[in-house]
Amino acid sequence: MTNRQHYTLADLTTQISYGYTASASTQEIGPKFLRITDIQDGRVNWDSVPFCKAPNSMIEKHLLQPGDIVVARTGNSTGENYIYTGTQPTVFASYLIRMRVNTSLADPFFVWYQMRAPSWWHFISCNKTKSAQAGANATTLAQYVIRTPPLAEQKKIAAVLSALDAKIECNNRINAELEEMAKAIYNYWFLQFDFPDENGKPYKSSGGKMIYNFSLKRKIPLGWVNGTFDDLGHIIGGSTPSTKNPQNFTNDGTAWITPYDLSNNLSNKFISRGALDVSDEGIRSASLKKYPIGTVLLSSRAPIGYMAIARNELTTNQGFKSIIPTKKYSSEFIYYTLKNSLKTISQYASGSTFKEISGGVLKTIEICLPSLSIIESFTKTITPVFKKQDVLEQENQKLKQLRDWLLPLLMNGQVNVV
Repeated sequence: MTNRQHYTLADLTTQISYGYTASASTQEIGPKFLRITDIQDGRVNWDSVPFCKAPNSMIEKHLLQPGDIVVARTGNSTGENYIYTGTQPTVFASYLIRMRVNTSLADPFFVWYQMRAPSWWHFISCNKTKSAQAGANATTLAQYVIRTPPLAEQKKIAAVLSALDAKIECNNRINAELEEMAKAIYNYWFLQFDFPDENGKPYKSSGGKMIYNFSLKRKIPLGWVNGTFDDLGHIIGGSTPSTKNPQNFTNDGTAWITPYDLSNNLSNKFISRGALDVSDEGIRSASLKKYPIGTVLLSSRAPIGYMAIARNELTTNQGFKSIIPTKKYSSEFIYYTLKNSLKTISQYASGSTFKEISGGVLKTIEICLPSLSIIESFTKTITPVFKKQDVLEQENQKLKQLRDWLLPLLMNGQVNVV
């Protein structure tokens, strides 16, 4: 094992500084404005990051450079971090701390991976303030100790972990492109009504007959009807077994999903498990129903609108109104019909503490129901896309497990890269 030196982040950086209290710009000009909420699991969705409105002097002072590591310093996100790779000019916000690595001593990616290791999260847990607004300041974070091998070995370690992350990111890009394609097909067929007619031509654009539907208050294709979400399948809610009885939960039972689990699954379309499984005893005590593969999950409160498709048999807590598909309508059609109706569904929500959509109300919300032949054709067209996305999501889960298993071993020197 290579001898390693112990350094703090203060030793390994040339600069540790706080971000800028800027404003997000309504115009798409200037640098991006990276906020604490934009960083999740070491990644940033740059499409959702706003542009920055600030004086040029402040922009220049707070521009990130490639290799800069930004760390969240407050709230539940304390310790969450991201390494900037220089894709576009970016200013970092005030609740972030920038750490600029001294590249003569350390490889920035090696340092960043050290800040993704279990020891980092243990350090954050021990040093985060216990006040109403938990957090950690720059002085505290700078005391994190890293066991550092020679620079050449650091680069090798970072290269191994970066290769895994690059493959994960590649899969994510492929899935994002597949998603755009699938949404475009749905919109083309069911919003613009240009599904293939009997001659393979776009229905509405080719003069397909449209009939005014008085209930929906718009024209729809001949043979289509108005209906409700209740027509799509069996709408069902979940429940929570008593947490006072530890026998209700297990690590190896039936998957039990909460809205929080979906919040950690936003980049995926499918879900297998949540943080906890329920035991057979927990299922009986809470009268839980097991949902089959293909059930479409919709969080119905706090917040409304998180979605996923069951990859395996599972159940949920009471924060859902899930739809078990019937033979008439596929998971694929239900998924996008729900997704395109979220604004309407939210308008029907009620509640004083937090908004919630009830199963009874969801069953009555009107939608347009295509002819079954069109549903069958759509499902046949879109199923290969869903299957490919599912395969890539599962591949990413395995890659993340491998990365997370290797990470502490490489960081601690228990595994060497030759």
